Amino acid sequence: MMTPVALTGTNGFIGSHLARALAAQGVPVRGLVRAGSDLRSLEGIAIQLVRGDILTEASLITLMEGCEQVFHVAGTFAYWGHSAETLIGTAQQGMQTVMDAARKAGVRRVIVTSSSVTVGASRTREPLTEDKPGLFEEHTPYISSKIAQENLAFGLGEKYNIEVVAVCPTLTVGGPDFGLTESNRMIINYLCDPMKASWIGGCNLVAVADIVAAHLLVAARGTSGQRYLAGADNLDWADVHRIISELSGVEGPFLVANHTGAFLAATFQEIMGRLTNTPPTSSREQARMVGNYYWYDHAKLAALGYVPHSTRNALTAAVSWLAASEHLPASKRAELTFSEEIYAYRALEDVQK
Repeated sequence: MMTPVALTGTNGFIGSHLARALAAQGVPVRGLVRAGSDLRSLEGIAIQLVRGDILTEASLITLMEGCEQVFHVAGTFAYWGHSAETLIGTAQQGMQTVMDAARKAGVRRVIVTSSSVTVGASRTREPLTEDKPGLFEEHTPYISSKIAQENLAFGLGEKYNIEVVAVCPTLTVGGPDFGLTESNRMIINYLCDPMKASWIGGCNLVAVADIVAAHLLVAARGTSGQRYLAGADNLDWADVHRIISELSGVEGPFLVANHTGAFLAATFQEIMGRLTNTPPTSSREQARMVGNYYWYDHAKLAALGYVPHSTRNALTAAVSWLAASEHLPASKRAELTFSEEIYAYRALEDVQK
């Protein structure tokens, strides 16, 4: 009988897709979920659920008993609503508890879901690598939390004699995503924006299916103590938003905001968010990142066999799901005229079901 694999963050965006892929391969999956969690993303998956959280060692030991590998996917991806102390403290405490439990349960390898932002950013169109990091001037609490998590994981791995490898995804898009992560929220915000505004700088977007593939590759072939950037194409933000417009049949982007414009707009959105008790479409933390290039080279992971889809394909899958989801108001959905790429993607999905 195949050894079970343990997973934290099981019902989250990346976690649920990873659980589905593992189960499809016949791997027994044991997943940690909080009591009362939304489990829609796990429907139809053969999985053993363990109730608990990453700050409770007892539940983690129950999760990991008899497992050789643990995927630690749980984490908070947010630029709003969490203090720096909470983000960093939870990331570190959670990582410490996961590693302590892994040591006691006799786990051989821990695969940590980190982030490409731990490699920094650039002021130029220069892709960064694991060995050639960039700037950290716009050091948001989220970025600090992921760096702290990574450093602690590698340090404890050496101390406890546990193999630790890290997957560093770029902005990950796709569906289902019932909780709406920040990456997918960007698409929804653009479709709902009457100005169809973009901003200076650039990013790297990747399909969630490719991030799942990256986790499986790193788990099987990654070198302990190493991190692996996982992304796809490097694009200017204006090009990303243009692709979303083309896929959705809407015009835009109509303007490209600079750093000052983005910061002023984010300040207004935060004020409105507080007044309406809803998440702002952008925050000042995000605005501070405007103008940077979050461009990355995934050659190190490609050497293990990683071949991602194009960013356009990733956005096709994401727009297809998000446009039909509860996250997009019906009034905005009615304004969309999908491209042939969307219809072709949906037809292929129907055939594969």
